[in-house]
Amino acid sequence: MHVLIPAAGSGSRMKAGRNKLLIELEGESLIFRTIKSVLSASLVSWVGIIGQPNDKKELLKSIKNFSNKVKWINGGNTRQESVFNGLNSLPSNAEKVLIHDGARCLIDPNLINKCALELERNDAVILATKVTDTIKIVDNKGYITETPNRQNLWAAQTPQGFLVKRLRKAHEMAIEKNWTVTDDASLFEMLNWRVRIIEGNTVNIKITSPLDMKIAKGFLKDF
Repeated sequence: MHVLIPAAGSGSRMKAGRNKLLIELEGESLIFRTIKSVLSASLVSWVGIIGQPNDKKELLKSIKNFSNKVKWINGGNTRQESVFNGLNSLPSNAEKVLIHDGARCLIDPNLINKCALELERNDAVILATKVTDTIKIVDNKGYITETPNRQNLWAAQTPQGFLVKRLRKAHEMAIEKNWTVTDDASLFEMLNWRVRIIEGNTVNIKITSPLDMKIAKGFLKDF
C-alpha cells in the first residue's frame, strides 16, 4: 500500500513559529511519530512526505533513520494542491493510496491496515468517529438554524484511502471547476461517488493547538 503524508503545517494555531510537525512530543517530533506508526503498518510498502521545500532539511532530519525509507515531494500552496502533487509523484504501479495527515501522530497501525483492506472492496474509504456532541448549524449572524440528527454525523479523520485513478480524476475535476475542499473524500462526494466509513477511535486526534499537545501526552501515558 502506498501512503502520502501531507506535512506542510504552518503552526499558526500552535503558535510554533515553524512547521508544527517539528515540535517534539515526549522527546520525538510529531512527524517522526507519524512516520513510525505508518511504517509499522504491515501492509504499507511505500511512503511519501509532501512538504514545503524550505522545510525539507529539518523535516527529514527530524525523522532520523526513517529518512531513507520515504520519498520527499514538494507541496503546493494549499493542502489540495499538495495532495495532487503527491498523486503525480506516486510510482507508476500504484493502484491504491492512503492519505494521512502528518499531524495525526497517534494513529494505530492496525487502523491503517484496516483502511488498506477495505480498499479491496471499495473505491474510497475514510476513517471517522461517531459524533457524540449535539451539533448546531448557525447562520452568519450567530443564530441557530438547524440541529442535525447526530446519529447520522461522523467526524472525519485520516487515513482516507482511494483508487489512484479515481482520486486523480477527482482532483482534475476540482481544478477544472475551481472546487476547494478540506479533505479528499469531499471531492468524491461532490461527484456523487461512494465513500465507505470505517470507524476509528478518539485517540487519533489531529494536533493543531497547544491543548492538543496536552491531550496527546495524556493518551501516551495511558498506552
